[in-house]
Amino acid sequence: MAAAAAARWWDGGVLRSGARVLDDADREELLELCARDAVTNVFVAGRVEALGASPRRLGGEVWGFGAPGRLESACWSGANLVPVEAHDRALDAFASRARSQGRRCSSVVGPADAALGLWERLAPAWGRAREVRPRQPLLVLDGPAAVEPDPFVRRARPDDLDLLVPACVAMFTEEVGYSPVAWDGGRAYRARVGELVAGGRSFLRLDAGEGAEAQPLLPGRGARRVAFKAELGAVSSAAVQVQGVFVDPELRGQGLSAPGMAAVAQLARERSDVAVSLYVNDFNVPAVASYRRAGFREAGVLATVLF
Repeated sequence: MAAAAAARWWDGGVLRSGARVLDDADREELLELCARDAVTNVFVAGRVEALGASPRRLGGEVWGFGAPGRLESACWSGANLVPVEAHDRALDAFASRARSQGRRCSSVVGPADAALGLWERLAPAWGRAREVRPRQPLLVLDGPAAVEPDPFVRRARPDDLDLLVPACVAMFTEEVGYSPVAWDGGRAYRARVGELVAGGRSFLRLDAGEGAEAQPLLPGRGARRVAFKAELGAVSSAAVQVQGVFVDPELRGQGLSAPGMAAVAQLARERSDVAVSLYVNDFNVPAVASYRRAGFREAGVLATVLF
């Protein structure tokens, strides 16, 4: 059966057709492809490890380039497009499939050459992007942090949601340029934040720390708020990707970010010694400097196209 399938896709070693939709039969080969660069490909690897490769469970599709048993490249197609180990011929095939179905994603994100190459092929059909971020350093901490972890950073709990959700909304709006709560009053977004909390993937530091001995970081500023927070946006067996890093604007410049990130890395490694990564806009000079102080090093460059 596998030989017959390969014959349909290949003729003399040349791919006859474009991208194909992968399924559970391709799961192990897809994970092997992602493992070529576990840090860069953590998003796709994490989803496939957790849910398999069946579109019915993934809530999206993974497109493959190459016959069964000879997978060369892949591309996640869901709320975003994420190329995996994609060379030029694969990008041609993925762009053709994306054009034929019309734009369904809110972004294209991945290694800069592949993401921008995919967008170059799609732009004539999809029109102008809202924003293109061509250089986003991919940073990784694969050893001890360079600073002491903030002892007040902890995993968020369900009873933190009323404090945490406003911080998440503020971060999203500042980063992406629009509010994530406008269309339904925030119910779906709060549910997503709640899922991350329930999964142990959300971390925070309150502005007055924890316990009777903690003093407010900014006395007299009113209601208690989240001073620092971050989430694990993607988790695989080899790596995690930190997203949504936020420091309350009134507390920026006080050195919370580097110890906070060291604490997040420490907590993320409680169960497994994974590589801890994140990507950041190159124009966000203070954030880049803070992550480097924490011990993160550059491992690649990503790019994002926003619609």
